[in-house]
Amino acid sequence: MNSIISVSGLKKSYKGHAVLKGVDFEVKKGGIFALLGSNGAGKTTTINILATLVKADEGSASINGYNCFTHKNGVKKSISLTGQYATVDGLLTGRENLLLIGKLKQIKNPAVTADSLLEKFNLSESANKLASAYSGGMRRRLDIAMGLIGDPDVIFLDEPTTGLDPQNRLAMWELVKEMAATGKTIFLTTQYLEEAEALADYIAVLHEGKIAAEGTPAELKDLLPSGMIKLSLSDTAHLEKSKSVLSAYRIAGIKKEDMQFSILTDGTVESLTGILTSLKQASIPVLKMEQETPTLEDAFFAIIGYDK
Repeated sequence: MNSIISVSGLKKSYKGHAVLKGVDFEVKKGGIFALLGSNGAGKTTTINILATLVKADEGSASINGYNCFTHKNGVKKSISLTGQYATVDGLLTGRENLLLIGKLKQIKNPAVTADSLLEKFNLSESANKLASAYSGGMRRRLDIAMGLIGDPDVIFLDEPTTGLDPQNRLAMWELVKEMAATGKTIFLTTQYLEEAEALADYIAVLHEGKIAAEGTPAELKDLLPSGMIKLSLSDTAHLEKSKSVLSAYRIAGIKKEDMQFSILTDGTVESLTGILTSLKQASIPVLKMEQETPTLEDAFFAIIGYDK
């Protein structure tokens, strides 16, 4: 693999609590890599270590050939980092924000670069407005544009669509794809699994301090058994009761608002008969049963274990 990011045995604890317990992964140059995990799994900690903002307790990491612990300046020149919340200066205009970063990074022709980025990110008409007057989507676009000054090879996007409405989220997806198409390496974390499925070329799942699984979206979905079914029940009480009645099976996900849950089976008639028989004996009526094609969300919950 032509790796631009290499991580091995990464460990980090806070006040005696181990967040990362030996994380290993490689990120291929170019394309979109997604790091997934539950809230508190350590995704942001991992990014902050790679971005030289946090010191690891153990392990090694390198970006673009630079050691993240001993060659921080090389790493910083190779990356940009957009955190979960936009960090633009609301007292400056959009153009002034870009000019400021350009001057701090001592690039040539910061004004030309600023105007080019404003056009690229569809902000030209609002270039001279205060950033405080920008919508959430506009601030997020400006934030990412600021990170591209200096032409970094690796772009870290930590939950880039958090707080955006559906329209702006889709617009951000297209923007991420466009950046990847230019040859940049995108390192993405997201709480939206459909986002990872739509964008990522390769995914690693961080769980309990380690990488629990990795692969393309298709490869992760192939980890699931072929016999996945969705059952619709009549009420919440039956839904809760079914979890204990079917505790011997792997539950991939529960949608309480729809009174539905999905079960992973081996696809045999015997397993399906066993499920329906168990529910009937427990006086739990099944309103509808459907065979499902696994999604990345199903694979994710199967990998980390559904919390019953």
